[in-house]
Amino acid sequence: MGFAFYCLISDKLGVKMKSREVLALFLCLNVFLLGAIAEPPTCPADANNECSHSGDWEGEFFPGISKIVYEGPASKNPLAFKWYNANEEILGKKMKDWMRFSVAFWHTFRGTGGDPFGAATKYWPWEDGTNSVAMAKRRMRANFEFIKKLGVEFWCFHDRDIAPDALTLEETNANLDAVVALAKELQGTKIKPLWGTAQLFMHPRYMHGAATSSEVGVYAYAAAQVKKAMEVTHHLGGENYVFWGGREGYQSLLNTDMGRELDHMARFLQAAAAYKKKIGFNGTLLIEPKPQEPTKHQYDWDAATSANFLRKYGLIDDFKLNIECNHATLSGHSCHHELETARLNGILGNIDANTGDPQVGWDTDQFLTDIGEATMVMLSVVKNGGLAPGGFNFDAKLRRESTDVEDLFIAHISGMDTLARGLRNVAKLIEDGSLTELVRKRYQSFDTEIGAQIEAGKADFEYLEKKAMEWGEPKVPSAKQELAEMLFQSAL
Repeated sequence: MGFAFYCLISDKLGVKMKSREVLALFLCLNVFLLGAIAEPPTCPADANNECSHSGDWEGEFFPGISKIVYEGPASKNPLAFKWYNANEEILGKKMKDWMRFSVAFWHTFRGTGGDPFGAATKYWPWEDGTNSVAMAKRRMRANFEFIKKLGVEFWCFHDRDIAPDALTLEETNANLDAVVALAKELQGTKIKPLWGTAQLFMHPRYMHGAATSSEVGVYAYAAAQVKKAMEVTHHLGGENYVFWGGREGYQSLLNTDMGRELDHMARFLQAAAAYKKKIGFNGTLLIEPKPQEPTKHQYDWDAATSANFLRKYGLIDDFKLNIECNHATLSGHSCHHELETARLNGILGNIDANTGDPQVGWDTDQFLTDIGEATMVMLSVVKNGGLAPGGFNFDAKLRRESTDVEDLFIAHISGMDTLARGLRNVAKLIEDGSLTELVRKRYQSFDTEIGAQIEAGKADFEYLEKKAMEWGEPKVPSAKQELAEMLFQSAL
């Protein structure tokens, strides 16, 4: 190919060639053209590739990586599933239907490896350093090649992650429409968004919040942005729409009217629910709780706080929760606790599959690799009967030090295998039944006639006082905490 290029520039420069050089030119051009026809363009991981200079480039972004397949627990292949077998039935459903895995565009294709203390470390070979529409389209092509090779059926996005901001809202919407049109073409009929959302936290206009901003102009702009994001999510066949209120909260109560801000946020969400119905969008609206970072105190602190907010403002039937495991730990809870709180309130809708580092005090968004935690997560999912139309989206990013393109696949494979292994462990626990029986026995005193009266709300204080005097000092049995942990660990 280098010689062919030399021949071409020699001709352009008017270099005289002898007959044998003309023959050589003919031969090398044929080799060049045949090679171009035989193989699609690729995007090799070097600094001089051609794909960084053409918005219309449609080649292979991950050359050398074929579709990821299931090879079983004995496999040593880092680019193969060991535990996730998409069509295998576990507890009456295919694994892919329990999981409904989704690739998160913002971390997978916009993550740079930068952190509060350091610059970017990742320079994917298809990037050209711009935030142009042409670059956005190229990322979208990479996104769908990745999704298809990974073998999942869903993706999720923020509006500003997939298309660049412009000087006016009209121009910004036009940018989004151009990229969404390509996404619609690329996803075909087998892939769709698990959910879409509007990024209402990065731009300086949102420094005081969006729905809770003290400025009415910002509130209106945020409403327009959500309207458009909801429309494109609907257009792409999205099954949910998420609200993450990263700056819906306060830094200090000294200059904050909390009651008014909460009222404003409720009115915003009520308007969103009304617009969803107006455009015929049947997806679920989701709120993603988070306690802090970037705002000191965010109004949707945890699952219980969010459930209380939804009930207070009459939104409990219009919204469910998107629980993120890393957010759970930041709020002082376990992921299992947050999932169970949402489930018991009937509002568990989706899960951001990630985890944090207990030695790091911020939202590190790591891929979940802890088998025990994954098993507890799947316990809640199974008790919930699944998550559909929600699922698991990998709101997780490569570590700063992981910089190879293949690391994107390895990280997702590991996260998918971990949750699949958790599901298999839940099936073991259910089949064994010992842990379920331990819990049943612990509460068996409430299976009596008086216990049933209490649970039915038919036992008043006078009646209970009479029973307490009749029975005397109660005997309190062991909770068998260590046995419960032993039974749980035995399934791992």
